[in-house]
Amino acid sequence: MKTVIKNISELIQTEQTARKWVAGKEMSQISTIKNAFVEIEDGIITSFGSMNDWKGIEDWNNIEIIDAEGGMVFPTYCDSHTHLVFASSREDEFVDRINGLSYEEIAQRGGGILNSAEKLQNTSEDHLYNISIERLNNLIKMGTGAIEIKSGYGLTLDAELKILRVIKRLKENSEITIKATFLAAHALPKEFKDNKDGYMDLVINEMLPIVAKENLADYVDIFCEKGYFSVEDTKRLLKAANKYGIQAKTHVNQFNSIGGVEASVKLGALSVDHLEEMKEEDFVSLENSECMPTILPSCSFFLGIPYGPATKMIERRLPVALATDYNPGSSPSGNMNLVASLGCTQMKMTPEQVINATTINTAYAMGVEKELGSICVGKKANLFITKEIPSYSYLSYSFGENLINKVIINGKITA
Repeated sequence: MKTVIKNISELIQTEQTARKWVAGKEMSQISTIKNAFVEIEDGIITSFGSMNDWKGIEDWNNIEIIDAEGGMVFPTYCDSHTHLVFASSREDEFVDRINGLSYEEIAQRGGGILNSAEKLQNTSEDHLYNISIERLNNLIKMGTGAIEIKSGYGLTLDAELKILRVIKRLKENSEITIKATFLAAHALPKEFKDNKDGYMDLVINEMLPIVAKENLADYVDIFCEKGYFSVEDTKRLLKAANKYGIQAKTHVNQFNSIGGVEASVKLGALSVDHLEEMKEEDFVSLENSECMPTILPSCSFFLGIPYGPATKMIERRLPVALATDYNPGSSPSGNMNLVASLGCTQMKMTPEQVINATTINTAYAMGVEKELGSICVGKKANLFITKEIPSYSYLSYSFGENLINKVIINGKITA
């Protein structure tokens, strides 16, 4: 089946040759084509260019025409950091923060991750799947065409496996690209409050082998932070995961810089995520590495904590990715359009830098840069068509408006 999208006012983020990522000064550049078309066959982009160069259609049999109606066409967002599978919201803690409690104080009172873990442990797998697929479908409507989903709200063997099996079901029943991450080292459960080594033994010696055997995770993760897991814990887990051929994506530098970036990079992490607090040695560790610095601006927005230093990273010729951190406690939104706007308004990134940070670079942070992240022949036709807008900058400028008209996943209109 062949599909042609016509009447595109501007085709955004085109590439003749796919790149693994965009870094430094190149992040300020994107390639676009005005008055454009895209041809798709069997879910793959086969051609694109100016309507002036379009040869038209010789055989109208089995052809679907999609009229962009003067809208722009973007590659769908790749959201490389989420906790989409959770049991229920935590707006009570939202009120606690309004009344002056910090994220750490709420956690010390049994809130935060432990709160979500308790609720999830008491939720059936079927119900968890049903509410998660509904969330996922809502995100697709907002332009997300690939997503990474972490466990970490289980904190027991059975509950962590429950989350990962729900993610597996989402993979099987959704058209978008999904990656699963094993994050049992997210917080210490109550029964291990004074026995962190014992919990690490459980994660590494009991959980990880089952996760690897059942092929339930593409990546492994750990929350490397004061009061959670140390640099030594991080090294121990990543070394164990490497033996199973499972690469890492780590939570580091959210509240403190304690050496997690360096350890993650040295042990081959695909991305280091959060990065609100950065020291000179953290920048140095990332330079000349294959690790993607990933910033989560909607978490900073919601918690009122510093934003990651994106412009400083770009000045130091690093790549930058932006993701949502969608979760019930610190970022209850999976809206990548909001993330793009925060990149511009709060982090002083240009619209071009934000487009690169939410497409090509997040695709790399998910390990799908050969399939997604740009409009390039041979890549999946995961695209969204905007309403008629004056420029691509308008997408980040008009943050409160739904500007997406159609979403196309694997060449088919999905939303």
